[in-house]
Amino acid sequence: MKYLNKSFSVENVRVEYLAKKFGTPIYCYSYKKLKKNIIKFKNNFKSFNPLICFSVKSNANLNLLREIRKLGCGADVVSIGELMIALKAGISVKKIVFSGVGKTTRELDYAINKNILLINAESKSEVIEIEKIAKSKKKIVNIGIRLNPNTDAKTINQISTGKKEDKFGLTEKNFIELVKYSKNSKYINLKCLSVHIGSQIVNNLPYEKMLKVIDKIIKKSNQIFEFIDLGGGIGIVYNNKTKKLNYKKYNISIKKFLKNHNSKIIFEPGRSIIGDTGIIISKVIYIKKTKDKDFIILDCGMNDLMRPALYGSNHRIIPVIKKNSNSKKTYEFVGPICESTDKFLTSKNFQKLKEKDLIIICDVGAYGMSLSSNYNVRPKPIEILIKGSKINIIKKRQKLIDLI
Repeated sequence: MKYLNKSFSVENVRVEYLAKKFGTPIYCYSYKKLKKNIIKFKNNFKSFNPLICFSVKSNANLNLLREIRKLGCGADVVSIGELMIALKAGISVKKIVFSGVGKTTRELDYAINKNILLINAESKSEVIEIEKIAKSKKKIVNIGIRLNPNTDAKTINQISTGKKEDKFGLTEKNFIELVKYSKNSKYINLKCLSVHIGSQIVNNLPYEKMLKVIDKIIKKSNQIFEFIDLGGGIGIVYNNKTKKLNYKKYNISIKKFLKNHNSKIIFEPGRSIIGDTGIIISKVIYIKKTKDKDFIILDCGMNDLMRPALYGSNHRIIPVIKKNSNSKKTYEFVGPICESTDKFLTSKNFQKLKEKDLIIICDVGAYGMSLSSNYNVRPKPIEILIKGSKINIIKKRQKLIDLI
């Protein structure tokens, strides 16, 4: 994704053409970038060849999941719907991990029937429920137990999941008790220790601390785990203030850990695979001028991209056509939704815009479309995937008639 002759293009296709052909807003993904991200992720950890289970909650588009499966990944799912869509995408049951704190009896029953690789349990009550279903089916079910390592991921509070006050996983004491309980069960096969400390992590220290905690607890539990599921959470660069995670350091930390533990590593990346593959193409509807700044009112709203309203996250916004202009403006980019939180970014020194101009919101591949809604009875945007010069419609734009 880059400018060609001052016009932004996704691979070989100009964004202006896409806007004219499909209207706006548009979610647009680059296959080339997706493939590059997966290969890079694999290469960063090739010394121990982890099982990569893509986090379906980050982007559940069926056609993207099919491409991700072809590139060798499995799936991390957190609901029966995500499990069903992963299976429809052709992902092998032996590459599917089911996470989440509130799996219902129906969801557990379905997962057990499908013989997926692991159900990562998060409470004793859940293990008892799994055991009950397994007994009724006369089956032995492979599970993991999720540990809460009380590790601060140094990320946004709303996406931190590994501190003791978070709802996820078990404390050290409860974890060890549940390991003992599982060992004595005829219907439970405990194969995995699972952790996930948060999302958009760009600092190595939380991961290093997490590995030390896991090492200590494995020794205390006196249990050999076939799998260690380290979750995901690796961040991406959203703007020039964001750091990059040092993959080399993380790789060294894991290799050091594996010297003492003969386990297969599972990763659950989402954002680091799909985040920077996607953009939103949006049109300026109106410009409302004020003394201090101008409001750029877009046809894309918080129903299309919830992250800024939900987390206060910043996504870069760039013009589709670069202009040679000395006129630099302070703009606040907002949507049409009747909420004060329906705003995306305040940008200084932006090139001058006029009504009906096109802009791009960057890095929306993760938690963009998957968090979208029909708030204000607004249809969800079209999703397209660009492969070289080929345009693939991977989800049609919703129609108002279908919503009403």
